[in-house]
Amino acid sequence: MKFLDQCKIYVKSGDGGPGSLSFRREKFIEFGGPDGGDGGKGGNIVFEAQDNLNTLIDYRYQQHFRAPKGRGGAGRNRTGAGGDDLVLRVPVGTQILAEDGETVIADFVRAGQRRVLLRGGDGGFGNAHYKSATNQAPRRADPGWPGTEAWVWLRLKLIADAGLVGLPNAGKSTFLSRVSHARPKIADYPFTTLRPQLGVVRRDDREFVIADLPGLIEGASEGAGLGTRFLGHVERCAVILHLIDGTAADVVGAYQTIRGELAGYGHRLTEKPEIVGLNKIDAIEPDEVKKKLRALGRAAGRGSTVLPLSGVSGEGVAAVIAALIRAIAAEREAAMAEA
Repeated sequence: MKFLDQCKIYVKSGDGGPGSLSFRREKFIEFGGPDGGDGGKGGNIVFEAQDNLNTLIDYRYQQHFRAPKGRGGAGRNRTGAGGDDLVLRVPVGTQILAEDGETVIADFVRAGQRRVLLRGGDGGFGNAHYKSATNQAPRRADPGWPGTEAWVWLRLKLIADAGLVGLPNAGKSTFLSRVSHARPKIADYPFTTLRPQLGVVRRDDREFVIADLPGLIEGASEGAGLGTRFLGHVERCAVILHLIDGTAADVVGAYQTIRGELAGYGHRLTEKPEIVGLNKIDAIEPDEVKKKLRALGRAAGRGSTVLPLSGVSGEGVAAVIAALIRAIAAEREAAMAEA
């Protein structure tokens, strides 16, 4: 299944049914009178979050959605049937934005959450509604109210416990394949990851979800490279695992580049707990590893965790996973206390 995290769709609620213009005409009944029923209400456009979905691919090949109309009224004071609601199912973490792509209309953060986006039009009144002592034979019946239509953006922000960030070729996909059953594309050229990949990490009785995000480059927060499209997935993560290519000549510069892009994107990404991993230590000398760890420690500042690891050999991976578990547990406890 392909991953799709953003799309634009057209939605329209159902029109209300027209009222009926009818008079009671039965044999041996002297006084008939108006008996036209009201029209039925149009169907609503409803969005519902489900936890068994992780992509918006269902909206890739169909972009227009219309709820059913209400049925018209009938004689004998019969009201028309209302149109059924059209329920559009989206993954947890989906946001509904207005056509401008900026105004957030709804944000689905838990499974089962529902939101009526557009309400169907009301049915029109039949002529029985206008019957009165002074107007005993009304010949007025109203059409139904039209439904509402809109173009909206659907944007998915993955809800993962940990997010993998770093420059292209930092070894994020290799790390994900090492710690989970995910099988992302791995190659010796940049931008092998073109869409986020999710993996479930299990250690003892603990488990958490980790997201491998496409590599960022300088200027990503302004739209360069893959741009801000995938930076939004970091917003939902409890902790950031920042991987640095240990074979790079300037590891501090690589670290500061990504931190600058997180700061440029905003949304308090730089305030999230961060674990810095010096990756590919199997390809450099031990003395060089110590030197680069000290440099990264000074750049990251006090309170930060800088750990060496190798996604290929597995060296240091257990320590990184343990640090992630501690950070995620702390964030969960803080969230529960705040709630």
